[in-house]
Amino acid sequence: THDQDETGPGPPPSGDTGATHGDLIVVTIGATVPTGFEHTATEEVNEKIGVDARISKDRGRIYFPITTDKLSQVHLLRSVDNLFVVVKEYDSYQFKDSKEETLMELQQLASKLPWTNALEVWKLNCSLKKKKGNRKGGGGTKLKPNSETSDAVVADTEEQAPPEAVAAAEGRTNAENTPDTEACTQDSEESAAAAKLIKFRVTCSRAGDKHSFSSNEAARDFGGAVQEFFQWKADMTKFDIEVLLNIHNEEMVIGIALTEESLHRRNISHFGPTTLRSTLCYGMLRLCKPQASDIILDPMCGTGAIPLEGAIEFTDSFYIAGDNNDMAVNRTVNNICHIQKRRAGKSSASGLPIDTVRWDLCNLPIRTSSVDIIITDMPFGKRMGSKKRNWDLYPSCLREMARVCRPGSGKAVLLTQDKKCFAKAISRMGGLWRKLHTVWVNVGGLHAAVYLLKRTGLVFGQAPEEFHESPGKADIQSEEKGDAELS
Repeated sequence: THDQDETGPGPPPSGDTGATHGDLIVVTIGATVPTGFEHTATEEVNEKIGVDARISKDRGRIYFPITTDKLSQVHLLRSVDNLFVVVKEYDSYQFKDSKEETLMELQQLASKLPWTNALEVWKLNCSLKKKKGNRKGGGGTKLKPNSETSDAVVADTEEQAPPEAVAAAEGRTNAENTPDTEACTQDSEESAAAAKLIKFRVTCSRAGDKHSFSSNEAARDFGGAVQEFFQWKADMTKFDIEVLLNIHNEEMVIGIALTEESLHRRNISHFGPTTLRSTLCYGMLRLCKPQASDIILDPMCGTGAIPLEGAIEFTDSFYIAGDNNDMAVNRTVNNICHIQKRRAGKSSASGLPIDTVRWDLCNLPIRTSSVDIIITDMPFGKRMGSKKRNWDLYPSCLREMARVCRPGSGKAVLLTQDKKCFAKAISRMGGLWRKLHTVWVNVGGLHAAVYLLKRTGLVFGQAPEEFHESPGKADIQSEEKGDAELS
């Protein structure tokens, strides 16, 4: 944007996070992203929004400046789970040693924060959602029990603000929106009456072992002060505004949520037992850089999350989704149909470059050396399959993948949590695959790895079948290092 140079890669660490340019406000947007794919997200922000994002010290978060006219584009980012607008951020907040002093300080902080711009962005966000809701014919309200009480609140809060509350919020006067000005008593009484319609909750996520307080206590005391200051009504489920208090060691960020349901749920209507988040699928796809006319294969597609994300976002390639399980194939077909109907309703091209097949993944009905990219979520052996079965499955499916993949140029991006079994299987491939890169990710609380493999130039069938390379210390050490990084 034209403001890019003025804002730089982000606001000063402890300053106000908003500035006004004509009618446009410059604010900082925070986004949660799949752990390990922070760089992917910053690349996408740079490409699509034209600004530099910075990665938080707290893994799985990025921050970037925008002008408010770019807000709708931010919602179209494929690599982010949840979005929020930053009210204020502190790089190194000096928490007091005693719990009472710290909580008292948090209470006093509520009335000192620069809320105005963040609330303006929240209002604008509500009107964007309202327009979208009107196009869809309005969405139902989805409630979820209060998750504010835990020390590590799940990033994927899945609530929807009731439409009448959003309307009430939009109809508010600006009086309680500018807390810095002293309003005369009559005005403040009127605005207080309007503000009573606003329901809110505070969600605190805290990481670090040097804090004297729990996230519960911080959310409770800070929330109480916010309630007193704005005269809003606390409501843990049917809230219009979710105030976020993110504390990571001495880094503290106060924000207002802009997404109720995580964006990663966007493609899938028929969920399976281990459906992969769309945002993680996008990160994996970007890792292998799909090119025009590439044939891309997911031999264990489950609900089709990876090939669907590819067919929607990287439309110049062709995707084949397959699984040996009837139910999985049906779910994939249903998910594709659901998206095609949705696209037809929006009068955009409804056809997707994707096909679905039921097959035996160790004996694919595909010609040797005909596939450009293989990308799949391999069974972890936790919710699906078993670790014992993986010792047989991994070598045979890696061999079959090597057969169908083009020698010299083919690539594979494989996600697994069974890292020992994977390393062993690769070492028995007779040099058909070479490991280029590993991204350590967190999948539903499990430490997993995404491996980018390159298909070497060796011709399949000419490599010694059971070529034993010892995994070597280096490989095992790097696996252990990755585990340590994630924990």
